[in-house]
Amino acid sequence: MIGTPVREIVRAVDDAATEWSDSTSARRADARAAVAVRTGYSLAAVEYAFDRLFGTLRRGALEAIITEELGALDVLDGFTALAARPSARALPIGRVCIISSRTTIGVALLPAVFALCAKCDVLVKDREDRLVAAFLESLTERLPALAGACAAHAWSSEDDSGDLSAFDAVVAFGSDAAIAAIASGLPAATRFLPFASKASAGYVTRESLTTTAAAAAIARGAATDLVLYETEGCLSLHALFVEAGGNVTPNEFADLLADAIDDAALRLAPADVEPFSTAQRAMARDAALFGDAREVYSGAHGAFLAVLDAPFDEAPLLLSRSIGIRCVDRPADATEYLRHHGMTLEGLAVAGTRPDVLDLALASGASRIAPFGSLQAPPLRAFHGGRRRIADFVRWVGDES
Repeated sequence: MIGTPVREIVRAVDDAATEWSDSTSARRADARAAVAVRTGYSLAAVEYAFDRLFGTLRRGALEAIITEELGALDVLDGFTALAARPSARALPIGRVCIISSRTTIGVALLPAVFALCAKCDVLVKDREDRLVAAFLESLTERLPALAGACAAHAWSSEDDSGDLSAFDAVVAFGSDAAIAAIASGLPAATRFLPFASKASAGYVTRESLTTTAAAAAIARGAATDLVLYETEGCLSLHALFVEAGGNVTPNEFADLLADAIDDAALRLAPADVEPFSTAQRAMARDAALFGDAREVYSGAHGAFLAVLDAPFDEAPLLLSRSIGIRCVDRPADATEYLRHHGMTLEGLAVAGTRPDVLDLALASGASRIAPFGSLQAPPLRAFHGGRRRIADFVRWVGDES
């Protein structure tokens, strides 16, 4: 595939993504149903994921990211003059294996696309819904030269990941234990790109709580970030901090948030109640009611759980459609709480930005700072896991002759 111009690969990705962005596409409809069955998420949540996943894979965005990270698009096709460097060429790192996540819909697709743009041979350990495999079928129809360079095979987290020693790079999404197990079996020369378990949090400044209407808008965004994908992804909202001293108090904000979560659950949560998740929320609710929390909110039939100001030593809930809300005076209070409970963030949703709020993001390890309501819709240019998109899939040759 080394002789295939990168512009042809990008154009094929754009064309395939255009098909998958069409809600009437037969392929998309089949995949939507399969993903909903596998994950247990509602069709509305899967539609949301598909719109954002395939809507980002556009030619202009892909070419811009490649150019930004590698210095020039043509550097993937031949030796190219680069600023302050000798003429150079970016070659594919080689064979790449990508191990899919159980929860995040299509998360393996983006590294697969960028590895193909780098002209690597790519194998994706896909989930049983075959989402990545179906997209690759669309892609190879448009550019048959890719047919021998990409494949996706179904597997589950219970399966052994197999011998990965033949790959030059391995991308893995999973729990800390799964990541450690994969890493222990890799040769030293293999480039390992791990994406282990992380959480996301939100921070609401007093300056943003100007009116009830403003607070309600923030609450609606937070509710979407919480309810989507049953709070299972690294970009789901797992903890929330609200500053005291605004026109709307933390108690009043918690009331608004509870109403917003109830509404979001009606729109985005699956219609079939999952007994185990409901039981977990019920147990956590009862513990909070008999504990020292200031307020406890729970929807009809235990559809969600929100706990305001539980004791500092109580860990974040980390349950489906559940959130702990803490009243704080400053971002340093949030930093202390996150450190105390060993939480490393992937994303931080914010309402109102100040330098000390940005300090919270840096101290907590977050790679993304976003408005409430958009945590689950990262742009293609986002640094997922703090990494760039294509740079890890190339090796460089410089010509000083």
